[in-house]
Amino acid sequence: MHANPRPRWSWLIAAAAALVFGVAAAQTTVTIATVNNPDMVVMQELSSLFEAENPDIRLNWLVLDEGTLRSRVTTDAATGAASFDIVTIGAYETPMWGAIGWLESIDALAAEFPEVAAGYDFDDLLPAIADGLRYDGEIFAVPFYGESSFTMYNKRLLDEAGLTMPEQPTWEEIAEIACAVHDPAAGITGIALRGKPGWGDNMGPITTVVNTFGGQWFDAEGVPQIDTPEWNAAISFYADLVQRCGPAGVTGVSFPEALALMSQGRTAMWVDATVAAGFLANSPVGPDMAYALAPVGPVAKGNQWLWSWNLAIPSTTRVSEEAFRFLMWATSKDYIELVASERGWAAVPPGTRVSTYERPEYLEAAPFAPMVLGAIQAADPFDATVNPQVAPGIQFVQIPEFQGIGTDVAQIVAEILAGNVDVATGLQRAQRIAAEAMQDAGYY
Repeated sequence: MHANPRPRWSWLIAAAAALVFGVAAAQTTVTIATVNNPDMVVMQELSSLFEAENPDIRLNWLVLDEGTLRSRVTTDAATGAASFDIVTIGAYETPMWGAIGWLESIDALAAEFPEVAAGYDFDDLLPAIADGLRYDGEIFAVPFYGESSFTMYNKRLLDEAGLTMPEQPTWEEIAEIACAVHDPAAGITGIALRGKPGWGDNMGPITTVVNTFGGQWFDAEGVPQIDTPEWNAAISFYADLVQRCGPAGVTGVSFPEALALMSQGRTAMWVDATVAAGFLANSPVGPDMAYALAPVGPVAKGNQWLWSWNLAIPSTTRVSEEAFRFLMWATSKDYIELVASERGWAAVPPGTRVSTYERPEYLEAAPFAPMVLGAIQAADPFDATVNPQVAPGIQFVQIPEFQGIGTDVAQIVAEILAGNVDVATGLQRAQRIAAEAMQDAGYY
């Protein structure tokens, strides 16, 4: 006399399926374009926690190398393709893109969604970093990490060679020490420096060398200053150093490759982004690592750059609130605490918040932190060259034309580093390319 239970169970299964389908259908996809730097890899790995807290949001990631990311994101923004809801962009692009309406105003979003921004503490952002993300008083991106540059070296290798690194080295001293410990037969190179072409790749550190040799990209009117004795001296020095005492295949070396060499104890020193110090602290060479200021040349300015990787929301997105929720999560104080609990305090994203540098746990785990903070605060984009430039910037020049010019010049410099073009010929080509671009843009 009992009814067949199958219809009842079928109804329950159907109801459950409908519920699941309804939740899935209600999910909003937020597409994020980011760079393959280690801090961003950690962000992607931990983002499942954000999704668990926000079940109505599904994150879709596109992780690219630095050069490809810049090209894809810039093209997408310029064409209004709306492929991304969150983009990782640098201190170079942010104020310019904000000025032309390519980005949502973070201040406006915070006012529109106060419950999302509650507790974020914008006043805690380091002024040196946050000020570079503003246009006309409004902030258009939030910093994921900030950096300057300095000298990282394996003190054990230098001690074994009877060498001492000055607190403020010159480039000549760097070259002397690097070549003294260079021992390819033992698997040790003297120094790792970027050679991979890109305005933010090889030209990042190289521009700081140019600054310290008295050179600059443009004068105050925008006339290129590349084919000059100062550039010739700087590029000749850099090329000679990487060819004599650097790893083979220098034009394939960018931040990740140099980090691998340094963390494996296969190179004695590295002049690059301060963000690397946290990764090195947790590497096999962590106990051997020591730090000095970025090298200077005949000129003692423009030697340490100022940069931040930031999360921004393109104005073409249709999911502003959901994207904003992720931005507030990934750049918050709580996120820094999360990384500290999961990966250790030395691994937290540096250079963004005052409170990070006030935490005893961080200062203990990251003895390099005071030097990093000092370098960030001392870097001056408005006074990085001997003579005035057309726009601010230390390792870049903040004009729209720089990205194209910098990319072209970076390729020529890579040819010089590879020994395929002599310095004089290469700089003459670079000058012509830059001059044509600046004339076409109407600077002179």
